[in-house]
Formats: sequence, C-alpha cells, structure tokens
Amino acid sequence: MTTTMRIAWIALLACLFPFVAATAQEEQLSPYQWQQAQKVAFDKSEKVYADALKRNGLLAQYKAMRDAYRSDKGKAFRIVFGQYMSWYQSFVGDYPGAHDSYSIRQLASSDDASSPLSGGYTPKSALDAVAELAKGRKAIFFNEAHNVPLTRTLTVELLSKLRAEGYTYFAAETLYASDADLQKRGYPVPASGFYTMEPISAEMVRTALQLGFKVVAYESEKPGNGDVREYDQAKNLNERVFKHDPDARLVVNAGYAHIQENGKYLGGKSMAQHFRKLTGIDPLTIEQTMLIEHPPGTENHPYYRAVIDSLHPKEPIVFEGKNGKPWSLKPGAYEVSVFFPPDELRDERPTWLDLGGLRKPYSVNGSMCQNEYPCLIEARYAKEGDDAIPADRLVLDPVKAAERLEERLIQRRPQTHGDLYLRPGTYRITGLATDNRTLFRQEVVIGDKAQSAQTAAQ
Repeated sequence: MTTTMRIAWIALLACLFPFVAATAQEEQLSPYQWQQAQKVAFDKSEKVYADALKRNGLLAQYKAMRDAYRSDKGKAFRIVFGQYMSWYQSFVGDYPGAHDSYSIRQLASSDDASSPLSGGYTPKSALDAVAELAKGRKAIFFNEAHNVPLTRTLTVELLSKLRAEGYTYFAAETLYASDADLQKRGYPVPASGFYTMEPISAEMVRTALQLGFKVVAYESEKPGNGDVREYDQAKNLNERVFKHDPDARLVVNAGYAHIQENGKYLGGKSMAQHFRKLTGIDPLTIEQTMLIEHPPGTENHPYYRAVIDSLHPKEPIVFEGKNGKPWSLKPGAYEVSVFFPPDELRDERPTWLDLGGLRKPYSVNGSMCQNEYPCLIEARYAKEGDDAIPADRLVLDPVKAAERLEERLIQRRPQTHGDLYLRPGTYRITGLATDNRTLFRQEVVIGDKAQSAQTAAQ
C-alpha cells in the first residue's frame, strides 16, 4: 500500500467510527473481536492492492481489485477494502459504483445549525455565491469526498472566476512534489499524484494550469499521520506559497475535515488550523462532503432530503442570511455548506460530468472493443501525450450493470455503449484490452453539441 492510501484510510477511521461501532454491534462482536476482524481485513486489503499493482494497466488492476471485493462478503473486509475499491472505480469512470462501495453516513448532530429552511435564509447558486464570498480573501479552501468526484465539480467550475478575481496559486491534496515538470507540461500524468488518476481531479489540475495558476504540491512527505501530517501540509503551503510570495492568493483542494477551522481532528489540529496559525490568514472554508445524496444502505443528513424535496435544485446551492452571511451546517468549523443535487444518470453515468455545461456527451460503443470485454475507453486531449490522465474514461462490458453495495458487476442487460463527457476540441479516443493492448484508436473533434462515435467518424 502506498503511504497516501495508508494515511487516507487512517484519517477516515475517525469519520467512520460511528458506522464501524454500529456494524460491530450488528455483527454481535465484542470490541476486541471487531478490532481483530478489522486488522485481518486491513492486512488482506494491503495484499490485494499490492498484487493488483503488479498487473499491466489500469483496467487489469481494477479487475483484480473488483474480483477480490466480490469474492469476500465479510463486513470488515467490505468496509476497509471498499474504500480502495471505490477509488479505483472512480479512476475508471464508474462513479455510481464508487459511491456505492464506500460512503460515510451523515447523521444529525448536536452541533448542527438550524435548518436553512427554518427561516431567514435564501438559496443561491453556489457558483455565484462562493465567487462573491471569495472576493478580498487571501485563501479559499474546498474539501472533497475522494471517491465522489461530484464534490470536485464546483471547484473546477469556479477556477476561472477565482483566477479573474486575482487568485494565483492552486494546491491539491496528494499531488507529488516529485513531479517537477507538471507546471511546464501543463497536464497531470500517473506520476503527478494519487487522486489525479481520476479524470475530474486531473481536469481540476489541468484547468488550473491552463488558467495560469501556479500549481503547488503540499502533501506531507514525513512519516506519521494525524497531527504530524496536518502540520506538515500547512507548513508546506506556507513555505511554498506565502513565504516567497506574500501577495499570493491561494485556492486549496483537500479531503473531508482537513479544512475544518476549529475543534480537534485526529487527536490534534487540522491542516486549516495549523495553516491559520502559521500564516495569520483566515481561509474561506467551503464544506462539500456532508450534504450530498448517499447511496441505499447509508443515511443522508435530514436537512438534505428536506432541501432537495422543497427546492428541487438543478445545480449546487448554498444559503445566505439577510445580512449576506452564508449558512453552514457546522458553524465555527466551516463557513459555507454546499448542497449538491441528486445524481441524474444517463447510460449509468451521472450527468454532472458535463461540469455545468462546459462538456458535452460523446456516445461510444462496443465497436471500439473489437469483441474483447471488458475494455477501457479513454479520451485524451490531442495535444497531450499518451501518458496524460484522460479527460474522461469508462469501462464497456456486456455484463456490466449498476451493482449496488452487494454486487457492482452482475449480468442484467447488455451494456456496450456509454457517454464520455468532453469539452469542445480534438481528442484521441482509445480502447484498451485487459492486458493493456490497444484495440482502437481514433482522433475525433467534439463540437458544441452532443455527438456519437458514428456521426463523428462520418
């Protein structure tokens, strides 16, 4: 297991504690027995992941992990390995599956604010409201759920507005400082980071580079987790941005509670708390992981369904009070809470992949697979190298269907078509076999309207 994956799992144990404790009770295990079951599951997860990495190509790695996940229905293994599985599902573009495999229930809590529907608050487009709130600030921190790239989409859409407002630096969790050529190259490759293996995360970094942001890797390179990692991340941001450029304005993308402004985090302080102490800068904190729709078997926050059923939003929204102050589910911890609409699926893929209209659906089908399934379809910008993280990718498989928590890949109906979501421009579309052989390669031009592979080829 990579250091990144290990620290990500340890960090999320704190978020998962209520769910893990409840599962132990459901399984009628003592705390000691459940702890031992988790340890066995953790060790097995490391071995499965290490073995998968020996496979040639992303599709083969994903298939090895998928097969391991399907073969062990033990609760402890599903909870632990489900997170790893969900990352790889997001890497190959299976976004509904990624969210189903791993989800943190969002229960009501005593530190929650009153519902924004209780009076005094007005719903606003998050895109416009956050851009307005960012004016005059030195730093803005967004969080994300790493296996739910929906929580990256608003950040991608906002980058142009933030750049126009004068923000100059962009930093993302788990970017590797060792990729010294990222800024010059202009796009991420596998060596650029861990979460940037997922196309929306890569698009976030690519967009920042194209807009002229200086992109910063701030991940801790020291052994240890918890407060050690949080402090080192904050120190890296300070030293790599503000110490040499006091006039800098910074956009940060981080996971979950790394951006919380108060309270204990993993037995110490969060990255944002350390950042404020080191720099004297109070960042605008945008919480995006709590008020999203959860898959069957987990729980939404009660405010979420009330807002969705009442307002039926078609885009991310926030709430503002009469004094212009934004509503936050966790006052004092985050300044703004974002509500995301439920997913709308088209051919098993969420339509939020259009990034608010920036991208158009491009239909692909099994002819690109040459009758070899499963196959991985990828679309890269024509001007980028073959090592570039694609703008989008998906798996085509005649037996692939929408497995939920129990079975993600089961035979239900033929599924040999799907939509890639791409900005207007020229792309290389490739189809890859499980052994990483190229089955199909074609250059296509994406216009301002939705296209199919057939019409594009004519």
